[in-house]
Amino acid sequence: MADLLYKDESYKIIGACFEVYNQKGYGFIEPVYQECLQIEFALQGIPFVPSLRFK
Repeated sequence: MADLLYKDESYKIIGACFEVYNQKGYGFIEPVYQECLQIEFALQGIPFVPSLRFK
């Protein structure tokens, strides 16, 4: 397995994804998860650019 270039950042992003999944579970449509992930990124101080696809 190759080493990750941004190991700490990747760990934080994956952690945020798991947090959203643990709180919401499964069965929602993608825009719901996207909004929840944006909120979680903001709470954890992870910089992001929101997607305009679902606006």
